[in-house]
Amino acid sequence: MDLFLATPTPVVPTPTTPPPGGADFFSTIMWPFKFLVEAILVFWHWVLTAVGMPAAAGATWVMSIIGLVIVVRSALIPLFVRQIKSQRKMMELAPEMRKIQEKYRGKRDQLSREAMSRETMALYKKHGTTPVSSCLPLLVQMPILLGMFYTLSDVKKHAEWGVGGVGLLNVDLTKQFYDAQLFDVAPLHTNMIEAINLGQTATVTILVILVVLMIGSQFITQLQIISKNLSPEAKTGQAYQMQKIMLYVLPLAFIFSGVFFPLGVVMYWFTSNIWTMAQQFIVIRNLPTPGSEAAKAREERLARKGKALDAKGRVISMEKYEAEQQRLLEEAERARAAQPKRQQPMGKQRAKKQSQGQKDGPQG
Repeated sequence: MDLFLATPTPVVPTPTTPPPGGADFFSTIMWPFKFLVEAILVFWHWVLTAVGMPAAAGATWVMSIIGLVIVVRSALIPLFVRQIKSQRKMMELAPEMRKIQEKYRGKRDQLSREAMSRETMALYKKHGTTPVSSCLPLLVQMPILLGMFYTLSDVKKHAEWGVGGVGLLNVDLTKQFYDAQLFDVAPLHTNMIEAINLGQTATVTILVILVVLMIGSQFITQLQIISKNLSPEAKTGQAYQMQKIMLYVLPLAFIFSGVFFPLGVVMYWFTSNIWTMAQQFIVIRNLPTPGSEAAKAREERLARKGKALDAKGRVISMEKYEAEQQRLLEEAERARAAQPKRQQPMGKQRAKKQSQGQKDGPQG
């Protein structure tokens, strides 16, 4: 465990990284996540070498990184589903939320603010969600994602100083990772700046291609959401304008990652991006936002198969759907008939004449 080591002796003549060691607060917190990431990475490396792949080959370690992403992102699927459900509930209560906001618009006194807060919390309780619910899965993922990043980033430092990671990524495996080259030309520990300075044209070319693919996958993922999976109401608010801005701004962050992150880390981000894009495609296709273009497309696909969605969103046959719609129509008509009839407002003059007529009554 490198957190509590004294300054080690470097195994390369002029190390380009500071010596590992020390136990700062952040490293202590990240230790269990890095240990988990190393265990998964080493497991995949063991599986791949067991089937005959060379232990120090770049392809072996790249496949191990891909396996690492698959395991972690698969484990996070339940959290992703929970996040989707929370977001749907927030969308369902949006019209009621707007009514509360309109009710207290312009009222800034303490009593009005407290009343608005109480009504808002009651609305959240009624629908079984809160704004934090949709953010919680992302917050849970962050330590794991940071553990991935720092484990892959520390490989170079640990190899140069002859130490292993915090767990199963021992000295020998760290050295193998350090020596690994993608396509036998691009070291996994080298970033674009270093590759340019060292004249490693092949590494620069590979990193540029990966960055372009990363930006493209991120752009497609965001475009899927704002073009197909938003209801007409959602496309009228300020949040939609922010999403359109992020569509073009967010991919620029990957330019930074492509320039300063080692090739191994860029491979991780690219693989994770592909996972996100595929996952988002599946969700939009099978669980689209009600009222969105994706929802209409799904209804058309179901109709071609003789199926439809019932009131609870379940797929049923067209015969059952038509029967359900007929039942709902009859229930609505019975409820309307049971309501007391609304009397037409009567003016004073007309009411006076009607009252006089009742007093006179028929004479005979």
